[in-house]
Amino acid sequence: MDVESTNPSWRLSFPHVLVATISSFLFGYHLGVVNEPLESISLDLGFSGNTLAEGLVVSTCLGGALIGSLFSGWIADGVGRRRAFQLCAVPMIIGASMSATTKNLVGMLIGRFLVGTGMGLGPPVAALYVTEVSPASVRGTFGSFIQIATCLGLMGALFIGIPVKDIAGWWRICFWVSTIPAGLLAFAMMFCAESPHWLYKQGRSAEAEAEFERLLGGSHVKYAMLELSKFDRGDDADTVKLSELLYGCHFRVVFIGSTLFALQQLSGINAVFYFSSSVFKSAGVPSDLANVFIGVANLTGSIIAMLLMDKLGRKVLLLWSFFGMTISMVLQVTAANTYVSGSGSLYLSVGGMLMFVFTFALGAGPVPGLLLPEIFPSRIRAKAMAICMSVHWVINFFVGLLFLRLLEQLGPQLLYSMFASVCMMAVVFVKRNVMETKGKSLQEIEIALLPQE
Repeated sequence: MDVESTNPSWRLSFPHVLVATISSFLFGYHLGVVNEPLESISLDLGFSGNTLAEGLVVSTCLGGALIGSLFSGWIADGVGRRRAFQLCAVPMIIGASMSATTKNLVGMLIGRFLVGTGMGLGPPVAALYVTEVSPASVRGTFGSFIQIATCLGLMGALFIGIPVKDIAGWWRICFWVSTIPAGLLAFAMMFCAESPHWLYKQGRSAEAEAEFERLLGGSHVKYAMLELSKFDRGDDADTVKLSELLYGCHFRVVFIGSTLFALQQLSGINAVFYFSSSVFKSAGVPSDLANVFIGVANLTGSIIAMLLMDKLGRKVLLLWSFFGMTISMVLQVTAANTYVSGSGSLYLSVGGMLMFVFTFALGAGPVPGLLLPEIFPSRIRAKAMAICMSVHWVINFFVGLLFLRLLEQLGPQLLYSMFASVCMMAVVFVKRNVMETKGKSLQEIEIALLPQE
């Protein structure tokens, strides 16, 4: 059985990957959508000045996301990846419509919560799907699309939020707009390929073969099926228990995955995203301009990551990314130091922040979501991904909740030093525990990571 010497063409699987990343675009959009309009929402719905209520509008979403991501593995394994995408679009459409039409805070919160469940379900399924349908040679590049789409969603939300100050009730439009890509996702998924890995696990190998043909082209089908058959016998689809993931033979990979996500969140990136405008304001940069700068830094980093992902590999990007983030945080600490003169400290803090976002987007942002579905054996892939994403959401929630309080209590120097040390710990952790996966087939990775007997 000779392997085709050429790699499968990326053009075949490209449209399927694009449709899947709509869910990431929505994810980014809903993260950023209340950022600008929050003031006018609170005025219209009569809770302005109530910081708890404003905080809830932002974080109810995250609560919903935690629930969505907890169930994502079981949903993706139960109904298939395609149906899971369509299921994630439904609460997003309903929730956004509720938020757009509501007259009071309660309606807003229920709407945000529903949108959140969709947001929690989308990204892990997108990461699974993209990993399972793309050819090994471009899997890293395709995986970075998820990060780029999220980034575009965030920028789109900020962009649509611009007229919110001038036009009364514009924030309702901001919510309405998001139903368009959600509807598009649900509709377009009807025409996309189902994940061959999932079909095979269901024992539907003839269908898996047909989907491989759509995704990789006829000449690669045999080899891809051979790779699959080495592992999944197609009979143990339902035997993954939670206990097995938390303390069984798979504990190590799940631990690496969860820790990567925890480090990604504790590096302070969301604190930077949520509260960048206040840092820029103190530097005299208007907030809309600041958001543009951050968005551009994020997008540039993501695009560079996309180009390098399959060339340099995931591990190199992760290492340099966390290292760069450490340096940026050290710059921030220096800026917060009293010995540095006025204008110097401003340049340092703004420069440090932009560099932080840029280096984050180079590796720490896109890599964990891509690396995890690669290092999880296909039996546990969906469920393990769900657990890691849930860790991500819990930490995200608390960072969003506590950051401002901590900034008041500890002061910027101590807080940024803590972030810097987390980034440094991440460098050490990655060096010790993460394996390189670029260009390997999912089966090769699985063999390499088998617990040594």
